[in-house]
Amino acid sequence: MSEARVPPVDSLVDHAAYVEGEKTRAAGIVESLELVRRHNRHTEGAKAFVWVGLHEPAAPEVEWLAEVFGLHPLAVEDAVKAHQRPKVERYGDSLFMVLKTIAYLDHAEPTGEIIATGEIMIFLGPDFVVTVRHGEHCPLSEVRERIEDSRELLARGPAGVLHAIADHVVDRYLQVADLMQLELEDVEATVFADVSSRDINRIYQLKREMLDLKRAVTPLQAPLAALPQRRVVPSEMREYFRDVGDHLSRVCEQVESSNELCSSILQAALARSNALANEDMRKISSWVAIMAVPTMIAGIYGMNFDFMPETRMAWGYPAVLAVMVTVCVLLHRGFRRNGWL
Repeated sequence: MSEARVPPVDSLVDHAAYVEGEKTRAAGIVESLELVRRHNRHTEGAKAFVWVGLHEPAAPEVEWLAEVFGLHPLAVEDAVKAHQRPKVERYGDSLFMVLKTIAYLDHAEPTGEIIATGEIMIFLGPDFVVTVRHGEHCPLSEVRERIEDSRELLARGPAGVLHAIADHVVDRYLQVADLMQLELEDVEATVFADVSSRDINRIYQLKREMLDLKRAVTPLQAPLAALPQRRVVPSEMREYFRDVGDHLSRVCEQVESSNELCSSILQAALARSNALANEDMRKISSWVAIMAVPTMIAGIYGMNFDFMPETRMAWGYPAVLAVMVTVCVLLHRGFRRNGWL
């Protein structure tokens, strides 16, 4: 048996009605919606709307909002479960959009996460905006304050809020992409100076984070490009969404370039690591070959047979030592000449 639908309390970040370019806070969400719809009915061309912001709500809370605003059950299910791909879907006269959010973790360890991801689900109707945010980063308070400080932005209606949120998220993409580029440049410098297993682990971590960044950014291109053609988006707002799409294309190109650079750095690090390992093996092999000569001669003369060359001669012992030293010196010079030592 499912839980009873309840108004959002703990997950409610903010809600307000925006009428004639002014913020109006009614007693509750239902009262705000009634105020907006009453104003729009009696005012020609009015764009009053309600904006409700939630953070990681429970299913009964979203279901209650679905009943109030007439949200589609499939979109409600996606908003509750999260972990969705970026997309734009139309349900009747409303729109449902999913945006992936990303944040750069400044003080992450080399073996820890560098990029954190989240999601913002946006329900857009003729007179309402409902945002459902998952994840601790990328809050929308900055967007809300910017819109409330400008009557021009409020006059754009719900589509203006959607544009402001999309623009805010894409700007975050660009910031994170720039920071990741700096990380890669730093790693690239260390690879050609001195490479260790810790450096290779860091490059692997960066490669994984770059893939997460690519999965968050790239799938948004198609939905955002199709957004200006949606009927719920006013014609005067289409150029603004195209501008956001252009910014997103720039981010995607930068992410793709950084991802290829990361792959190249990883290959270079592995090649350099193998080269250093081969160099060490050559040195070890050279010294083993040098030490093998006196070991072999000493082993032969250590068999203590009665009849062996020079064992009865006074100069036999110094001669054998001289042969050992001579052969070792010649081998050492040969290995040095070939770059093994």
